[in-house]
Amino acid sequence: MLARLGLAWLAMMQVMMFAFPGYLRHDGMAPDNLELLDQAIFLMNWISLIMTVPVILYCAQPVWSGALRRLAQRRVSMDVPVALGIAVAFIPSMYATWVGRGEVYFDSVVMFVAFLLTARYLELCARQSVEAGGGHVAIESFRAAASEQANRAAFWFVNIQVVLAIVAGAVWWFYIDSSHAIPVLVAMFVMSCPCAMAMAVPSTVSAAHASLLARGGHLSESEVEQLLHGARRITRQNLYGSVAWHLLMTPLAAIGLVAPWVAAISMLLSSLAVAANAWRLYRQQLRVVPTEAWAAAAVQG
Repeated sequence: MLARLGLAWLAMMQVMMFAFPGYLRHDGMAPDNLELLDQAIFLMNWISLIMTVPVILYCAQPVWSGALRRLAQRRVSMDVPVALGIAVAFIPSMYATWVGRGEVYFDSVVMFVAFLLTARYLELCARQSVEAGGGHVAIESFRAAASEQANRAAFWFVNIQVVLAIVAGAVWWFYIDSSHAIPVLVAMFVMSCPCAMAMAVPSTVSAAHASLLARGGHLSESEVEQLLHGARRITRQNLYGSVAWHLLMTPLAAIGLVAPWVAAISMLLSSLAVAANAWRLYRQQLRVVPTEAWAAAAVQG
């Protein structure tokens, strides 16, 4: 995962640099400058295509395998809209590069993959932290119940988002502006990735286990219940906050106000916000430890 993540970030920085000339182009430029810039854009698009292919085939390989596995089981997971979003952005960009005209979205593709892998790496770290910290029966029971709830919410969320993305893309293609349909469709598919929702439970459970370790692993029943109460509260905040964020961004993407690269950044920011909010539980418990140590020292004289 680190190899895929590192390659994706390296390619993202390079492809974004090569995409910069395209942002400078406008029809008001002098004819000579416009012709020279178009030649540079044509060359940069081919270089971006070459650098994006390893990201598609290697870095995003877990996405393709996960989506195909779920589709073979006639189920829809978060990998399905992610794979569709990558394909919808990459295939038209490859065609535009081949014919030498049209918009390309290689920068959005590699940015989306890099940010997605970053969010999944944070989720992996959360799961490994739970495994490394041992397991408290009450926390693991909470994890099972909360995971089931989060999975049900993510299932309906993904299905609704995929339908909305297809409908929005069709409306733009047939009724508004066909040239803007692909960016809207890509942004909608990027927004349909419930990465923050997938991190809500693992990050909170990781913080709860870390809190037990910080306090020596010996808590009374009332203290464990208090810890679980905080974990439930933060999990609800993460789940509902993720849904609220998507509900805010989805209409903006549907009306064409959110570019695909902006949608990718918003996906990463929501995942980071979930991780930071979950870690508040651990920081709160760290503040309890010095107080308990001071009280014990005072009793001993």
